[in-house]
Amino acid sequence: MTDLISTRFAPVEIGADISALPQSERLALVHLVDAARYMDALFLRQVWAGNETMLQRLARQEDDRQLLRSFLLNKGPWSRLDRDEPFVAGAPPKPPGANFYPIGATKEEVQSWLDSLQADARQYASGFFTTVRRGRSGGLIAVPYSAEYQQELGEAARLLRVAADLTSEPTLRRFLEARAAAFLSNDYYDSDVAWMELDGAIEPTIGPYEVYEDELFNYKAAFEAFITVRDTEETERLKSFSAHLQRLEDALPIAARYRNPHVGSLTPIRVVNVIFTAGDANRGVQTAAFNLPNDERVLREKGSKSVMLKNVQEAKFHVVLEPIAAIALTPDDRRRVSFDAFFTHILLHELMHGLGPHDITIDGRAATVRQELRETYSAIEEAKADVSGLWALQRLVDEGHVSADIGRSMYSTFLASMFRSLRFGINEAHGRGVAIQLNHFLDAGAVRVDRDGRFEIVGGAIRDAVMSLTSEIMTLQAEGSGAKAASVIERLAVIRPEVQALLDRLAGIPVDIEPRFVTAEALRH
Repeated sequence: MTDLISTRFAPVEIGADISALPQSERLALVHLVDAARYMDALFLRQVWAGNETMLQRLARQEDDRQLLRSFLLNKGPWSRLDRDEPFVAGAPPKPPGANFYPIGATKEEVQSWLDSLQADARQYASGFFTTVRRGRSGGLIAVPYSAEYQQELGEAARLLRVAADLTSEPTLRRFLEARAAAFLSNDYYDSDVAWMELDGAIEPTIGPYEVYEDELFNYKAAFEAFITVRDTEETERLKSFSAHLQRLEDALPIAARYRNPHVGSLTPIRVVNVIFTAGDANRGVQTAAFNLPNDERVLREKGSKSVMLKNVQEAKFHVVLEPIAAIALTPDDRRRVSFDAFFTHILLHELMHGLGPHDITIDGRAATVRQELRETYSAIEEAKADVSGLWALQRLVDEGHVSADIGRSMYSTFLASMFRSLRFGINEAHGRGVAIQLNHFLDAGAVRVDRDGRFEIVGGAIRDAVMSLTSEIMTLQAEGSGAKAASVIERLAVIRPEVQALLDRLAGIPVDIEPRFVTAEALRH
């Protein structure tokens, strides 16, 4: 199996031109990459308590380097493309709660404990930045990340402070100092705000963010790092999208009471090129873009920032998406596939993470969509961002804010990209979210299959299908209905026979890229 795992990831050199950076900024980059490496170590431990021991054992096995490579690709002994099937002898089943909860603790036990806590204590225990452990009496307790990961976070904080002393860019210095303090205090608010206001040539994102790894509740944030440099020309070109966000929110196809009349004031967009990624940002399928922070308080008060990883997206488009389109789509749709449509929809996907319901009220009680939907949250949120991103893109095309060329190519490009995402596996949030969309489109007659098993967009139906699914998903989010979310997943997050037949025909195409960070390596010499 290890040969199969490694051949599905195509090695690609990922780097960026840093020749215009002053020497002080290049030195700061060196320390940022070193700090990012600690996120790899922390994420390995968060995935499974036995990861570090197993990694040491595999590193000593000189006769099977492919096994080590597969372990590092997946950040553990389970194939993320194969429903977490183990590929290392002796590995247990992948724990759904990762290493955020005690070994052997059931979901029911953790939930019962959370329900027994007072409101503030429950919010802390179910928050992003605590693990759940057993106390001396055997009962459950919440432990802050700053204590759980004290040694590694202390070293990462030291490196961030060194980088802060080196840089001459004031917003970068402020973020690095604030994030170093957050690693030690476990209070990430100030550093999240500083990250939102970051405005320099170097654009680092480092810390605990995404909750995908916590499959019990989607509560706990995993450590990751993106060390990048800004593409100034592309960033300036996309700045105008921020101006449309409140108007898009006001037009969402949901009841007016569910819309946010005051979208956060800061909605920056950054187009960057990757120097180095680590932790949750570099496991299995590579991230193409992200929208952060996830903290509802920051979203409510400040908004969110969308970061587009252009060099990663270009590699995915040419190495994976174009070959998929040649097999999966009918000739007419294949001719419409374009990088501009791929890139722009990814941007709208990230922007739409920040729109729609987040803070909600359930029976008079303040809550969040994430807390109410629990284990269904990630798949539903990814489906929402995808489909509402199509809805928003179509609206911007209709209003003349996006080119008609993208309007003509966006649905065909997204159709090819859906098959790209389905190959990640439907145990993964993005793949599961795409299955929901594709099956909805098939049922609505917005996508059909020809006699040769190729797929095509039905022009007269796709817009209505996009709008209806956007409305359904955002409404269940606003209602905080875990039952409706589970029903959608059970009904639509499946691989149907005609889709599986097509996926089988794509077997010779890489599923994703395996980055070789050439600029980061050059910085070390």
